[in-house]
Amino acid sequence: MRSIEAGRWTPALLAAGAAVASLVLTFGAARAQDKPQDKTYVMKIGTPTVNDTPEEWAKLFTALIDKDAGGRIKIELYSASKLGPMAREIEGLQFGSIECAIIPPEFFVGVDERFEVLATPGLVDSLPHGQRLVAQPDVLKLMLGLGADKGLHGVGLYMALPSSLVSRTPIRRLGDVKGKKIRVFASKFQTDAFQRLGATPVAMSLGDVLPAVQQGTIDGAISGITVFNAMHFQDAVKYVTQIDQPGIFLVIEVSKKWFEALPKELQEIVERDAAAASIAVNPRAAALYENAKKAWVASGGELIEFPADEQAAMIKTLESVGDDVAKAKPQLYEAYKLVTAAAQRTR
Repeated sequence: MRSIEAGRWTPALLAAGAAVASLVLTFGAARAQDKPQDKTYVMKIGTPTVNDTPEEWAKLFTALIDKDAGGRIKIELYSASKLGPMAREIEGLQFGSIECAIIPPEFFVGVDERFEVLATPGLVDSLPHGQRLVAQPDVLKLMLGLGADKGLHGVGLYMALPSSLVSRTPIRRLGDVKGKKIRVFASKFQTDAFQRLGATPVAMSLGDVLPAVQQGTIDGAISGITVFNAMHFQDAVKYVTQIDQPGIFLVIEVSKKWFEALPKELQEIVERDAAAASIAVNPRAAALYENAKKAWVASGGELIEFPADEQAAMIKTLESVGDDVAKAKPQLYEAYKLVTAAAQRTR
């Protein structure tokens, strides 16, 4: 103590002081690493399919994020329901255990019934028409805003392809649908449509479809031909009928809890890059659709189209489904009118 009072520092005291200074610097550096501008945020993206447009969207989005976010967002892609069935992924989004999922909007109907409005039969008549529809600002505002009060934050929307019907036995004419058990998306627009065609609709998650077809639990399933190819349906069934209704859309939702924890500049980057990827994926979706049809035939499958008069008869049978389903529910009906008006002006 006398040495301190006298202003003299012994070697031992000098060493102790250096150690304290080092600790202070280390602690300060650690605190600096905790600053929001230096933190890395993990973004797990879940998709229900593999080798399909959701993966293409994710690749486009990842490239943009890597460039714009400077490594502050780390993207991890989990295809083919590796994060769980679609219902579980939606719950994960709401609770914040999953940061992002790319899923047909109909599967969010338990969150908000308006999610299913894009499944209206006859809403779009082609892939380019559907792509024009979801580029409309009022449609985007509606669809991406759904679920905001239930843990969701929409950032992207695009049309992937028209619907196809895979079946154990060939469905060559409209009458062949009668009496069949057909897997549909979780939407009353789809269940009512197939009931009118004389089928028994069965809502089912994608991962359960192929085993159900193989075992004869169902006779066929609605999905996209890109899905049938990627998941090797041709090993079990050979027939795909291009019914083209309804259009298959995909919505990109992020966890609101995760999104709101991001710094503002990263929130803006996520929204901007998701919107850009949702436009950039359109030509890739069109190419995948055309290639999938060729690949189905090349692998020994048969691609069937209804005669023109029967396709027209199907559309005529289904044209009032949307209005009949929606008008009983005021919120859904308002969304239905907005979307159908947008579809008409972009036709």
